[in-house]
Amino acid sequence: MSQPELDTLQPVELDAGLVFSGQPSGRMIHGFASPCAYTPEPDPDYLFHDAMREIVVWFMSRPEPLYVFGPTGSGKTSLVRQLAARLNYPVLEVTGHARMEFADLVGHCSLEEGRMTFQYGPLALAMRHGGLFLLDELDLLEPATLSGLNGILDGNPLCIPENGGELIRPHPLFRFVATANTNGGSDETGLYQGALRQNLAFMDRFWLCEVGYPAPEAEEGLLAKAAPALPAALRAAMVAYAGEVRRLFLGSGDTSTPLGETIEVTFSTRTLLRWASLTLRYRPMAHQGVQPVCFALDRALGFRATRETRAMLHELAQRMFPTVDDPPREQTTMDA
Repeated sequence: MSQPELDTLQPVELDAGLVFSGQPSGRMIHGFASPCAYTPEPDPDYLFHDAMREIVVWFMSRPEPLYVFGPTGSGKTSLVRQLAARLNYPVLEVTGHARMEFADLVGHCSLEEGRMTFQYGPLALAMRHGGLFLLDELDLLEPATLSGLNGILDGNPLCIPENGGELIRPHPLFRFVATANTNGGSDETGLYQGALRQNLAFMDRFWLCEVGYPAPEAEEGLLAKAAPALPAALRAAMVAYAGEVRRLFLGSGDTSTPLGETIEVTFSTRTLLRWASLTLRYRPMAHQGVQPVCFALDRALGFRATRETRAMLHELAQRMFPTVDDPPREQTTMDA
């Protein structure tokens, strides 16, 4: 991983209100004068989640590590990236997995032009230059591997024995963020295969932030921008449908009906937008007897589900879209 872009970073103080709302607030937040190659691209249409306020307060506070958790598809990682983008923060990101080792974060020696040189990893670079180190899917990592981070989470220097015992002291703007589907206490739902219970002493070092799914009004606004050709009533019904699927996924659906049991798939905002887009694309097929909303639903979400869940999704669609006819049998079964 190269460093020239990071070497030129210039810390500045920015008005938090001006950065995030366009209105000066007098409350200052640290960032950088300009973006670099590691800074996420800001999305001008991004609608910030309510949890952004908590993370902005975290950015303005003493640099404790932050642990952001919530259900899949709730936008945890994109929220962190978009906040960092507004502050011109470089984001050095790693996605956790069961075989990850500490050296994957810190760096390793490699042969370069006939000699051994040390290649700094994303954590070492973020600590040295003041970037945001983002560790996605932390709860997939072995607790023993993560124990090597305890000193860093406490604000201590990083020692690299493989590079002659080099000490990297954390830059004042260094930030550590972890994301996960669980709160570190393992997965009791059985929905997140591979999630591990983390060491209590390790988890005690984090500032916690829970992120849920966006408010319906926010997603309706997104659909209005992404698929303005769809009727407003249909867009609202699609958002309500996604909300009910999420409640079933989280085990909080209406238990008085056959649809009250937990299901294994859910709607991310990304999936919702894909559903709307596909509905528009399949509109010309309506004259062939294909119902675009249900046909698109399978291709956005339904084909990832079991046969039973897929039948439930179609039953729910019939309830929430009473004017929608059931699509042809060959489109709703998994016989093929």
